Amino acid sequence: MQDILSLLSSLRRPRLLIRAARIGADDYRREHHLSRILGIETPMRSGPALMQLLEIEDAMNGRRRAADGAYSVARHVEVLAALMGEARLLAASSAGHAEASRDDAVGAM
Repeated sequence: MQDILSLLSSLRRPRLLIRAARIGADDYRREHHLSRILGIETPMRSGPALMQLLEIEDAMNGRRRAADGAYSVARHVEVLAALMGEARLLAASSAGHAEASRDDAVGAM
């Protein structure tokens, strides 16, 4: 999953989009937001969700760059906020797994 997080950190988007998405990510609730964005009833794990969100965001960014009339800034911010929220959840769960593994190793000694 570290590859997904490094892929996310390499995204280059306009500052205003990123600022707005950071604000939105603070209020991110995966059950509500992810279901609406991906059109699924039950949210999937963070890794697969991030991959789908990346595909959606890439298409939206293409529309933005092409000045497509179907482009929605609000939708783009919503997807970027979900990406950030899912990345935070993934990073937190990865840190939790690493900490649990370390505790198991210390307990075995």
